[in-house]
Amino acid sequence: MVRWREGVVTMVGRRWRGAVEIDVSVVPRAADDPITVRALAYPQLVGDPVRGDRVLLNLNALALGLGTGGYALVVALPDRLPPDRNGPGHLVKARYTPMQVVVLGVDEAASPHHDVLAATDGLDGIPVVTADLHSALPAILAGVHGSRPDARVAFVMTDGGALPAWFSRTLDALVDRLIGVVTVGQAFGGDLDATNIHSGLLAARHVLAADVVIVTQGPGTLGTGSRWGFSGTSVGEVVNAVAALGGQPVGALRISESDPRERHRGVSHHSLTAYGRVALAPADVVVPDGLPAPLTAAVDAAVVSLAPPHRIVRVSVEGLEEALQALPLRLTTEVGLSTMGRDFAGDRAYFLAGAAAGRHAAHLLPPPDSSI
Repeated sequence: MVRWREGVVTMVGRRWRGAVEIDVSVVPRAADDPITVRALAYPQLVGDPVRGDRVLLNLNALALGLGTGGYALVVALPDRLPPDRNGPGHLVKARYTPMQVVVLGVDEAASPHHDVLAATDGLDGIPVVTADLHSALPAILAGVHGSRPDARVAFVMTDGGALPAWFSRTLDALVDRLIGVVTVGQAFGGDLDATNIHSGLLAARHVLAADVVIVTQGPGTLGTGSRWGFSGTSVGEVVNAVAALGGQPVGALRISESDPRERHRGVSHHSLTAYGRVALAPADVVVPDGLPAPLTAAVDAAVVSLAPPHRIVRVSVEGLEEALQALPLRLTTEVGLSTMGRDFAGDRAYFLAGAAAGRHAAHLLPPPDSSI
């Protein structure tokens, strides 16, 4: 179940909010063990590693050859345990695993925001943009701010991918563009932690005062090559939650002309399942207008099955590349626009589709000078 290894830290590398990379010399237990590995530590969980520390590692991700999650993970610094961190909160995430953590839930009684959340059950009609992959987040955000630079945008991270928000270097890069991050379900490490998607959406609106909310899973995704065996089907459940709370669901489609897998070219079968089979409430499903003609024809043919119940909204992609370039991310870097190993140049349609959904959400907002 877990490939346990010990090792010694040989170098401390780059850091971002909540995480640090290290190089570790591994004490081998099997003939195929690596000599050294790149590992990731979350200082708030295990302490801050330094050169010479003995570390306990989980090598599962490396053994499986995972892409996004291709790190060894530091489980403990057994010779230098961090101090206890006592404080309010009893919301347990990663429950009943050896690494379960306790956080202060934004919606629990000890929270200063409890009374606000207990007194409301509505989103006041704000747009909530959903996408099935974490890589869509910066593109959606670019689309929102390209039309409405003043919009207060919050991010709600579900637990379909990485559980710690600290794993996301994208979130670290976007810290000045987002008003906050809410982690929900088993996910943790956001500016706010919430019990589930409903309380997380309410916190984004009524605690962070968001005008627009973006919802995706964390980095990484679980897929089995089957219609239903994909963690991103939760997009449809988010649509239902947004509608139940009186928000305006906006669906970003996963569109590609570059994916080598036929089931993901045009509109991904995962988008068609999430919006077409899981989402029971109507959403504005955004189709980017201005893609190459063959891709446009394939997308148009695919989305016919989504309406009704959904409303198909066509949004021009003119100017969206410039909006993407204005992000505090490069278009060609591992800490930038990248999906399934493809950067902006390698899959323009994917990122333009996300940006178009963000642009539509911005257009749903009242004018900046409106008193409504």
